Amino acid sequence: MAEREQRRDRRDGRREEREETPEFADRLVAINRVSKTVKGGKRFGFAALVVVGDQRGRVGFGKGKAKEVPEAIRKATEQAKRGLIRVPLRDGRTLHHDIEGRHGAGKVVMRTAVPGTGIIAGGPMRAVFEMLGVQDVVAKSMGSQNPYNMIRATIDGLKAEASPRSVAQRRGKKVADIMPSHDRAPEAQTGTDATVTSAEVQEA
Repeated sequence: MAEREQRRDRRDGRREEREETPEFADRLVAINRVSKTVKGGKRFGFAALVVVGDQRGRVGFGKGKAKEVPEAIRKATEQAKRGLIRVPLRDGRTLHHDIEGRHGAGKVVMRTAVPGTGIIAGGPMRAVFEMLGVQDVVAKSMGSQNPYNMIRATIDGLKAEASPRSVAQRRGKKVADIMPSHDRAPEAQTGTDATVTSAEVQEA
């Protein structure tokens, strides 16, 4: 009996440590008051939209409904963690190439940027990039301004992001063979260890 209690205490201790040092950061994008009409009148609740990410290449979003705001946010956060996607980043700071994303009436355009540009994007899109770990990007929403559609369109575009290493592997070529000459490292241009050097420069 005593051993069982000790094991339970150890599990509780590990659980508390994980809760104190969360792996993911989250950002509340929108909170709306919603109502449901029933026989006796209207029942009011709250709908939350949350973006979650580890700021190192993984991001996801979720929505939750509840009678209280904290519970709605908790449900949205849990859903976001279950739907995380991994996005390859160039040098850990920006996108590898320009991409477009669509969802319903929402359309977004995302472009790679030089160091020091920062995150040039609207509110919902900015939350996605911050949670993803992007430091330099230029993004524009040209369709629906609904935050749900904007985030879904952004995620749709990020799913199409591909690194040079993954493209080369899929095509059975070397990274240096598919990269423009101006993007290659000096060693790659001279033909010395082209595959390894280009892969290091264009980090997946």
